[in-house]
Amino acid sequence: MRDRSRVAYPAFSWICGSANRFIAFGLGSGLLRPASGTWGTLLAWLLWLPAARWLSDPALGLLIALSLAYGCWACHRVGRELGQPDHVGMVWDEMAAFWLVLWLTPNGWLAQACAFVLFRAFDIGKPPPIRYFDARMKNGIGVMWDDLLAAAYTLLVMAIAVRMGAFR
Repeated sequence: MRDRSRVAYPAFSWICGSANRFIAFGLGSGLLRPASGTWGTLLAWLLWLPAARWLSDPALGLLIALSLAYGCWACHRVGRELGQPDHVGMVWDEMAAFWLVLWLTPNGWLAQACAFVLFRAFDIGKPPPIRYFDARMKNGIGVMWDDLLAAAYTLLVMAIAVRMGAFR
């Protein structure tokens, strides 16, 4: 595992210098320490709450798909600028993947909180094959892919919990 305590973070003014940087760094949340990914996921949850009220399911699905596609491109470009393909401060991957989780998770605070904890556990713990892809795919798709796998694990556990009646 990488020593994240020694990672150099860019200045807020630098990430505000382009839309790609601002998006890749999760609207600035990726600069928060420690646990940048957790802060980015928390911001994603907070942004989800009004979006889920105002937008239809098809609109949310389209927004998530566009967020994932743009995230691949933006994270690839910003990673190249930084010389680090998956800088710890780039948290758009967590945000977009967690929006997918929230879109497919039952409504309600308990279900969403469980999904948050599960997603962070899978993203941090990186069970197989997440760790494999995280170590080998060093481009924008790779940045997003390991978080999509963490989302898939989360959704599988949530589906089992729903089937067992955990969120009635």
